[in-house]
Parts: sequence; C-alpha cells; structure tokens
Amino acid sequence: MYSALLQKNIVLIKRLAITLLMLSLTRIIFYIANAEAFKFVGFTDFIAGIWMDIITIGIYFIPFYALSLLPFPFVAHKVYQLILKIIFHITNATIIAFNLIDVEYFKFTSKRSTADLFTLVSTGNDINQLLTTFIIDFWWLIILFLILLFISHVLYNKTNVKPCTSVRYPINIANFVIMAGLLFILGRGGLGYRPADMLTASQLTSPQNSSLVSNTPLSIIKTIGKASLVEANFFPDNSDKIYTPIHKGSQKHQLRENLNVMVIIMESFGNEWIGKKTGQPYTPFLDSLLDQSLYFENAFANGKKSIEAVPAIFASIPSLLDNPYISSPYGTNSIEALPKLLGEVGYSSAFYHGATNGSMKFDVFTAHLGFDQYIGRKEYNNEKHTDATWGVLDEYFMPWTAKSITKDLKEPFMAGLFTLSSHHPYFVPEEHRSVLPKGEHPMAQSIAYADMSLQLFFEAAKEEPWYDNTVFVICADHTPAGTSMRYMQRIGMYQIPIAFYDPQGELQAKTANQLFNHIDIMPTVLDLIGYNKPVYSFGNSYFSNNEPFAVNYIENSHLFFKGDYMLNFVKDEATGLYNYKSDTLMYHDSLAYFPQLKDDMEQELKGIIQRYNHDLIHNTMRLP
Repeated sequence: MYSALLQKNIVLIKRLAITLLMLSLTRIIFYIANAEAFKFVGFTDFIAGIWMDIITIGIYFIPFYALSLLPFPFVAHKVYQLILKIIFHITNATIIAFNLIDVEYFKFTSKRSTADLFTLVSTGNDINQLLTTFIIDFWWLIILFLILLFISHVLYNKTNVKPCTSVRYPINIANFVIMAGLLFILGRGGLGYRPADMLTASQLTSPQNSSLVSNTPLSIIKTIGKASLVEANFFPDNSDKIYTPIHKGSQKHQLRENLNVMVIIMESFGNEWIGKKTGQPYTPFLDSLLDQSLYFENAFANGKKSIEAVPAIFASIPSLLDNPYISSPYGTNSIEALPKLLGEVGYSSAFYHGATNGSMKFDVFTAHLGFDQYIGRKEYNNEKHTDATWGVLDEYFMPWTAKSITKDLKEPFMAGLFTLSSHHPYFVPEEHRSVLPKGEHPMAQSIAYADMSLQLFFEAAKEEPWYDNTVFVICADHTPAGTSMRYMQRIGMYQIPIAFYDPQGELQAKTANQLFNHIDIMPTVLDLIGYNKPVYSFGNSYFSNNEPFAVNYIENSHLFFKGDYMLNFVKDEATGLYNYKSDTLMYHDSLAYFPQLKDDMEQELKGIIQRYNHDLIHNTMRLP
C-alpha cells in the first residue's frame, strides 16, 4: 500500500518536473535571444529562476495535481488517466507558449508580459493585421514550441504506470491532503503572510536581471484581475509639501498670440538610431531639424509602448502602473489634457494616425483627451498606399496630413501626428530599398524611411499658410528593440529625442542639457501659448523654476532621474543609485556613497507615487 502511494506521488512529481524542464529550457532560449540585456548573470540567477518556476507550476497545475491525487479507485481508469493527460498538455502548452512569446516581445518592452497583453491583443484590429507577419518573422519560435511539446509528450508517456487502486481511504485521504497541501504551499512561494509575486524575482536578483529570473506565465497570472494601484501613505499629513502636480499658468514665456501647435510623434525613434547622438546615417533630416530647435539631449520617454506615450505627451500622465493607462481601469477618468485646455481658449484640434481606425484605442482616447477629430486610415481612403499590415505608409500620410490640416482645422489649432512605418515588420517600399541606408537590423532602413517622410512633411507644410505661426514638437513615442547593451539597460532603453522647432526663430535654437521627458511637453506648450490658468501636470515646463526630473516604471521598479543620477526604487525603498550620464551601463551603484542625495530623491519620488496613486484611484487628476 505505502509503496503504491509512493509510486503515485513519484509519478506526479515526474510529470510536474517535465514542465519544470520546459520552463528552464525556455529561460535559456530567452537568455540567448536577449543576452545583451543581461550583462551580469550568474549561476544563482538560474537557481532563483527554478524557484520562480516551481511557484508557477504550483499555481498553474492545481487542477492537475488535485485530480491526480484524488483518493478514489476510478483514478486508475484509462479514461480518467487520458483526461489527466489532456489537462497536463493543455497547461504545459500554455506555459511554454507564454514563455516563448517574450523571447521576442521582450526586445520591444524590456519586461515580462503581464495580463495587459490580452488587453492589447483585443484592442483594435492590430493583431488580426499582424498575425501573418508575426508567423513569417518568428517561425522559429513556432518550431521550438512544437519541438518542446513533442519532448513533453514523449517524457509524459514514460511516466505511465498502473496507478494505486487501493480503497484504504484514510491513508489515501491523508496522502491527498499532504501532497496537495505541499504543492499548494510551493505555489504560494512558502508559508509567508503574502504569496510570492513578481516582486519576489526583484528580491532574488539585481533589478536588471529580474526579467531573467522571472517567467511570463507567472507574470501574467499574478496580474489578472489585480488592482492596478494601491494607496500609498508615505506622508500622511503633508504630501503636497513634498510634491504637487498643480502648476500656475503664466504669459511670461508666450511666444506669439494664437500660436498653432503641431506635435509629431515619431514611432520608435530612440537615441540609438539618431545621428546627432550616435553618428548613425539614418536621420539626416531630423538631425538638421534638431540643430534648428530647442533640443533636449537628455530626454526620456515615459514608457516602452506607443499606448503609454499618448497620455504622457498630451495629458502629462506618466505610466507608473502595470497596465498602460489607456487600457487600465482608470482610462476613462476625468483628466486635464492639452487638446481640452486649448479647446477652452478657442483652438480647434485633430489627431492624425495612418493606422487602421481603432488601433490601440487611439480614436476613442484622443476624443477623451479633447481632440475634435481623429483622422486615420479610413479617412485617407487609399489602400494602394498601405503597407498591408499597420496602415498608410509615412511617405504618403505625412505630407497628406500637412495639406489636410489647412482644410480640416481653423487657426489657432493643435494637431497631433503619430507616424507608423518605423515599426515591426519594418516595411520599406521596394523603390527606396536601394537608396536609403541599411544596417544590420531591418529597423535601420525603416528609420531612414521615416526620416525621409518627415522631410516630405515639412516640405509640404512650408507651402501651407499656417506653417510660420506654428511651433512644432518633435519626439519619439518610445525606444525600439535595442541592438546594443547601451540601449537595452534601464537608462538607455528610455532615451529619445525631444525638440521644439519654431520656423520664425523666436524660440531660441540650442541644445539643452537639462532633463526633459514626455510629461514636460504639455506644460511647456501651455507656457509657449501664454496659458495663464493653473494646470494639473506631473511634468514641469522647461521655463519653470522647478528642478526637472524624469520618472519611469518597469517590473515593480520605479526609475527616478534627477540631476545626474537615477534612483532605482523597489518595494518602497531605494535599491540602487547610478550616474546616468557617465555610468550608462549601471556598473557602479553609488547608493552607499551619497546618502543625502538618496534620501532627497527617495522622498520626492515617494511624494510623486503617493499623489499619482491617490489621484488615479479617486479620479481627482484634475483641478478642484
């Protein structure tokens, strides 16, 4: 009897070990494919990874091991064993698939996918349009998936033995309780008060390696149905003295009356590809434009996705939660956004995006921001000019936008233009492929193509009557998949160009060394148009007396940039301090050497987090 029960338990453990092996293999594949992102990896990181995988198995396989351990004789029946086998392979296949997704997707997001992956997949028609492209480009992952499923099938069949048929219920029930209980405890990560979650990975390794130690199945299941934010209570009585997002308006820096505003968001134009930063040959027009602009050389995006850029740029709302703001439970909160504020003082507005209408919910959200019109692929109405995946090619849509503004909007106006082509699958029309510069990565030529299209936009815009009285804001939405260690670490992965260009030259052209990020665009624009009312903004105007900062959030870590340093903040405490200008690869942690700087930065960041969480949860992200 006891030997039969022992054999039953051993069979179960062997079967669960098959998935543990699959998780380890997919972690190795993930590491090989993204090795540049993990510069210091030790054997202990993989041991910690196994612990995270055991936790994952303890959660995902609850139905399988509970049904396997039932203390009844029908467990031995062939049909019942077949049902168990089906449950195992479905669960195992799901886990493998989730982990393989991030082998490539991590290059774009620099983090393990969370439950918001399903929200993004169901948003608009993007996934339907791109499915064929993904299958073609990432066919090798599909082959790997099938190989791992086959190995799992073979190994599972080797565990087939005749199960215990004894009906001595007390012993069988005790075995069920003990074994199922132990596996459940493993799924919790131990007997601690709170079960293990993604923060556990951050505690087992350095912040840069948390994605390697973790796994995607755990990241997804731990964020399903999870409240996006919880109240922070660092400063119960005087949080506004630490940080306030309320800023006074002023006409002191007004550029001109009835100044038009044009915000151009360049898809994936990270600093890695910008000639002015790296000497690359892909952006000659943008480089020349930056020379004529107020250009911020220490500028940062506030997220790693396009869907995170729009709220940051137009509403000064950084992405400091697991889900993108647009698709979070707070996406319909009342907010004060640039189009809405300008509309109140007589501006017309439109948002131009060549993608399929509904892509990333931009049509709905830009209306929520206060844009009068959304103009996309449908309004362009010429499928001959599309790339067959995302939408209308930049070389057609961008100059068309310049001409359309004249008939769509009355002055003064605010227009947003979000480019398209410099994005996977990096399509460049055949007639340009032998002309535009290429690089080892297909991203290079698509950047060159988008830069050419930007030039076409400005050539068309110069012919329009509104051009001279318009200030142009040029920025990237986020950085692309990095191709070098420099731009895959937590400093370089957010660095982008941001510039303000005035054709009349009244806004002085210069290279500014100060920190600047997406959330600073809205208050700066409001100063330039002479908006003299108070405004709710997490960012600071370039003309403000407040010391500038930049802030980001990724995989349970807040990154806070101020002065020359970046503070890494995990689970309510500082865990690292790096000079982001001289130590771009984060070799030297200065936390122990500058305790006062650490305390000052930590206090301000806590003030930002407390106000951000409170105002989103209570829908008070606006003026009283």
